[in-house]
Amino acid sequence: MTTLKIGIADTEEMKALTLRIARGEEQPSPDDPKVWFISTESFSKVLSAPNREMLRLIAEQEPESLDALAELTGRAKSNLSRTLKAMVGYGLIRMERSGKKLAPKLVHDRVVLELALANPRRKASRPKETADE
Repeated sequence: MTTLKIGIADTEEMKALTLRIARGEEQPSPDDPKVWFISTESFSKVLSAPNREMLRLIAEQEPESLDALAELTGRAKSNLSRTLKAMVGYGLIRMERSGKKLAPKLVHDRVVLELALANPRRKASRPKETADE
């Protein structure tokens, strides 16, 4: 399996980054996170303890359908569907069709969170010239 690098950036930061990249002012680095959450709260909801346990069960038990996963986890199928849809969106799992059944498959077995406490992604502006120069 692989490691998924995740970052946290609010909507305005992501918009500014996207515009800098589009204008050619910045190039994404291969080390940059591949998936972004808008807040630590949204990250913690998607990767809560029950959801991490569900991911473990998907990896270990390889359920062949949502019904099988619901039975393994004890969670309602409707609840699982919403959670799995979010996880697909973040690239944590994929859904594979087998006949009429959809089976969740783990894409990554580890995540690494990059969380900047200061904003190093923004380009520093040129220093202002002083009268001494």
